[in-house]
Amino acid sequence: MFSPSQADVRRFFCAIYAKALAGQPLEAIETIASLWIDEHPEYHAELANVDAALAAMDVAEDGKSNPFLHLSMHLSISEQCSIDQPRGIRQAVELLTHRRDSLHEAHHEAMECLGRMIWESQRAGRPPDGDAYVACVQRRATQD
Repeated sequence: MFSPSQADVRRFFCAIYAKALAGQPLEAIETIASLWIDEHPEYHAELANVDAALAAMDVAEDGKSNPFLHLSMHLSISEQCSIDQPRGIRQAVELLTHRRDSLHEAHHEAMECLGRMIWESQRAGRPPDGDAYVACVQRRATQD
């Protein structure tokens, strides 16, 4: 299993941002990440300076979102949908996208479900419940 460190994740996203700005070719996963970076211009300043991003790892950010976690979740949901793992996630996100008329908004709602699944798994000391995660996204796709 691939398990990058927090520093690895920050370097990854900063490097993609730099490559995209320079017009350098991107690998497939980098292209997907770059598209999500483009959707979040509020993160560009933090992505522009890898040294500052690494130095900020140990700083508590009161109420501020973590762009690296946020982008990682977008990338995770994109990958989950591409392979339909957990089973049914692709359809659930597609339905939610249609319902919200926005893939971006659908991802943000799916992130809430993903975060809850991870939190509950860690709290209970058991493996993540993919079925509950998919069911959560499905519920959001059927609610007004």
